Amino acid sequence: MGPTATGKTDLAIELCKRLPCDIISVDSALVYKGMDIGTAKPDAETLADFPHRLIDIRDPSEPYSAAEFRADALSEMAQISAAGRIPLLVGGTMLYFKAIRDGLAQLPESDPFIRQEISLLADNKGWDEVHRQLAQVDPVSAQRIHPNDPQRLQRALEIYRISGQTLTELQAKQVRENVLPYDLATLAIIPDNRTTLHQRIEFRFRQMLEQGFIDEVQELFERPELNLNLPSIRAVGYRQVWQYLEGTFNRVQMIEKGIVATRQMAKRQLTWLRNNWRFEQLSMEDPEKLREALKICSTITI
Repeated sequence: MGPTATGKTDLAIELCKRLPCDIISVDSALVYKGMDIGTAKPDAETLADFPHRLIDIRDPSEPYSAAEFRADALSEMAQISAAGRIPLLVGGTMLYFKAIRDGLAQLPESDPFIRQEISLLADNKGWDEVHRQLAQVDPVSAQRIHPNDPQRLQRALEIYRISGQTLTELQAKQVRENVLPYDLATLAIIPDNRTTLHQRIEFRFRQMLEQGFIDEVQELFERPELNLNLPSIRAVGYRQVWQYLEGTFNRVQMIEKGIVATRQMAKRQLTWLRNNWRFEQLSMEDPEKLREALKICSTITI
């Protein structure tokens, strides 16, 4: 695990040279065909030597959910384990990692009438009142959700009013029903300082442009069924180049916005990791991180 541009794929390949591992990609952009340069997808030679499962499995016009990823990843993990090998999950899509570890709660679909009731309550008495009512039925969620977070407040109270069960109860049920039948050795590559990571992000984005990133997006841009509302085109980098092709930005603005968006994504990834996961930390700059990773992986039993 780790933020973008920290060298996760390179380390994974080195582990595969030394351990009986098969790689499963945990990346919401690598699933799409024809999106190679902007996703830093491994080249054909690398993929021939070290196959990555769950890449190039969707057309950019098709959605791909965290629930679909979990089902696909568990299937691949079972196949790898049955062959006496170790599934090595590699990537930076933290929602996918969470889906693997915790499962996904089966929450009721939204009810527009109940949503309207809650919105009217907020309009008349404020979101503090919505938060107070949530605290009466689901104090755990109310403690976790800030009174100034209307979207999550509304959803949590809506779930209770629809189902008669709290969000906390449904999530606890989810954990009981989705116990992961694997021992996890979790490694995260973390930069020692943001400056070095930011430099790597900028270098890689400019390198992608030199490799033909704009031409890659141009091919997608010319497909009439693709647009900025699709998850594939909203991917960091792709969105900015797409807007450049639309004429929203000039080239200089596109490069700046693409680099900034990538830095912001890396920050979100780091924050999520530190708040949601226990992991063995590997320094991005440490030349001995492969040795450290092998030491951690030696605890795994097949």
